[in-house]
Amino acid sequence: MATWQLASSTGALPATTIGSPQDVTAAAWVLIEDGQLSHALVVSLRRVVLGVLLGLALATFFGLVAGLSPWGDVLLDPPMQMARAIPLYGVVPLFIVWFGIGESTKVILIALGVMVPLYLNLTAALRGIDPELSEVADTLRLTRWERLRHLVLPAALPGALVGLRLSLAVAWLVLIVSETINAESGIGFIVNNARTFLQNDIIVVGLLTYALLGLATDYLVRRMERRALRWQGGATR
Repeated sequence: MATWQLASSTGALPATTIGSPQDVTAAAWVLIEDGQLSHALVVSLRRVVLGVLLGLALATFFGLVAGLSPWGDVLLDPPMQMARAIPLYGVVPLFIVWFGIGESTKVILIALGVMVPLYLNLTAALRGIDPELSEVADTLRLTRWERLRHLVLPAALPGALVGLRLSLAVAWLVLIVSETINAESGIGFIVNNARTFLQNDIIVVGLLTYALLGLATDYLVRRMERRALRWQGGATR
């Protein structure tokens, strides 16, 4: 931060390239005072929450079916692998044709970005469960529900939580993409509007906001991970 301010003050880093920390702070304060930033946060958070909930629901369902059923793996894994290989920018025009340029397109894009990492990690965790656990379940004569609750889900939980962290990180990246689609509010709208008027300091404020939101959600998941995986002792950090 000090190096950044020094470079800006001496002219080594021109204001046309990026604003100084002082300019960025002043721009952030203006956005906070007039309510633009708080309103944008509410709009962007609503998009992310809806997209994440939809993506997590789909990923959990598809992951359990593909990870626990051979037929589910045959039917679901190929299209999910195809979805992983398709760049999100590539599906934006198609989604606009299908769903228009409203909120639904933004939410579905976020859901798609969230769904793939969680699905991949969940299915990998389910397929990697120790076969000896099945022998233990047979010995204890556990029902299918009891196997799922007491053996399968706890064994797959660490991998699923890793997938959740990756999914939330992707959600904020996709939000940036989605808010370039005819957005009239949100953090992306502020950034795009600032780009039009070459307001680099406001662009930096928007990017820092995205970064802080991503850091906050990752922190929350890590806290949840520590609580859920207390049985692993020092394995979680």
